[in-house]
Amino acid sequence: MMIKKINEFTRGWIVGDFDPSIIKTKDFEFAVQYYSRGDKEQGHTHKISDEISVIVYGHFRINDNALSSGEVIWLKPGEEMTSFECLEEGAIAVIKRPSVIGDKYATSVQ
Repeated sequence: MMIKKINEFTRGWIVGDFDPSIIKTKDFEFAVQYYSRGDKEQGHTHKISDEISVIVYGHFRINDNALSSGEVIWLKPGEEMTSFECLEEGAIAVIKRPSVIGDKYATSVQ
C-alpha cells in the first residue's frame, strides 16, 4: 500500500501522463483540487479531451452558473469554460480523458 499527501502532487493532479503521478497513464487524468473563497482560474478549452468535474463541497460560479456540492460539469472537446470563481471554500474532483499533455487552451483572462 502506498500512502501520499495531495500536496505532493501538482495542483492535486495524481493520475495521468505527467510527473509526479501515482499512476502514469495516457488513458485519463484525475485530480482533487481545493479552493478558497475568491480563487479564480483562467477560462480554458480542450481540443481532444473531455473534462468532467464533480463539486465535492463548496460553492462555485462557472460560466455564469452557480454550482454547489454534488453537481457534475461535463466540458466536451471544443466547449469553453469562460470563467471560474470559488464563492465559498470547496473542493472539486476532476477527470480528464484522455491524458494529453498541452491540450489546454486559454479562452479568457480572469
